[in-house]
Amino acid sequence: MMKRALVVGCGITGSVVARELAEHGFSVSILERRNHIGGNMHDRVDEYGFLVHDYGPHTFHTAKKELYDYICRFAQWDDFRLTCGAVINGKCTPTPFNFQTIDDFYSERDAEILKKEIRKDFPQRETATVMEVLNSTNPIVRNYAQFLFDNDYKLYTAKQWGISPSEIDPSVLARVPLRFNYKEGYFDDEYQVMPHESYSSFFSSLLNHKNISIELNVEALSRITLDGCNLSYNGKPVDFPIVFTGPIDQLFNYCFGELPYRSLRFEWHHENIANMQDMPVVAYPQATDYVRIVEYNKLPIQKGKGTTYEKEYSVQFVPGQKNEPYYPIITADSKEKYNKYLKLTYSINNLFICGRLANFKYYNMDQALESALIVARRIINR
Repeated sequence: MMKRALVVGCGITGSVVARELAEHGFSVSILERRNHIGGNMHDRVDEYGFLVHDYGPHTFHTAKKELYDYICRFAQWDDFRLTCGAVINGKCTPTPFNFQTIDDFYSERDAEILKKEIRKDFPQRETATVMEVLNSTNPIVRNYAQFLFDNDYKLYTAKQWGISPSEIDPSVLARVPLRFNYKEGYFDDEYQVMPHESYSSFFSSLLNHKNISIELNVEALSRITLDGCNLSYNGKPVDFPIVFTGPIDQLFNYCFGELPYRSLRFEWHHENIANMQDMPVVAYPQATDYVRIVEYNKLPIQKGKGTTYEKEYSVQFVPGQKNEPYYPIITADSKEKYNKYLKLTYSINNLFICGRLANFKYYNMDQALESALIVARRIINR
């Protein structure tokens, strides 16, 4: 008799777990509450001919060849080096901030002095976090970091996360370092790609297996119940693995309170102009409301009519409303609350959690993929 498994969620995590289990003889059912596969990586061609990402820009990048090789099983990928910028005082400068940023905001003489002091303060270093540079004992270097912190990091953090930078976990501020050279490009990973066709076609291929069935528009927790340590599906005790990729606090009916997430609101625009901004993704920390603008004729370079772009607004996530929980707000308090939920999972047979929401981690796509492979192996090998 074929082994059975249930996967909740059809994003990158749930889809990879499902594929791995299917290839190892499991009959896998996927429940997805949205009306499409692919989770937040879902894309589509708009009326002007541009491939756009409905839930914000996604580029796949990783330093691990085995993860790159894995996605290549299911799609053709093209090299793509994402470039990003931030508009400060009306001027667009590259992000991560580099020596061009110094040239953009300092006189030629002061820029050369600052770059020399940085090289002395951080010898043999190509990058450092903004917090490291803020703690420099060199006042020239420290003042540069303070300028960036006051005009970008602090403002962007307040809008993006809805809390002050002092409350946010340092790992979040460390995601975008300062570069000590003229190198551009948002990521440094060896493998940086975009699908040749689309993410939607990648997911269609990934999920194309005779042992996988998918139900869309289904709220999984209407079928899954937890009574203490007892897990039930459709009113019957569960004797097969259930992989849950949704918000872990929702799974446990918020018994320890809600975990904090940020959501996004997208405002779509189209103009009959060739370019709206210099780079595909530009942050606007000094804007009063929106966080960034993504221009899709550059993500990757596409030919279409005019240009399609979206403004992103960071908003509070409220369970039960229609907005999505995108980003876990990782603070000392939220980590403590999450660990309480995590401990509950240890005593529940056949329950496996995985993904950004269930693990309450700010995963990149390759990290989500890797975590899915680990969970799948645990199930297969048990």
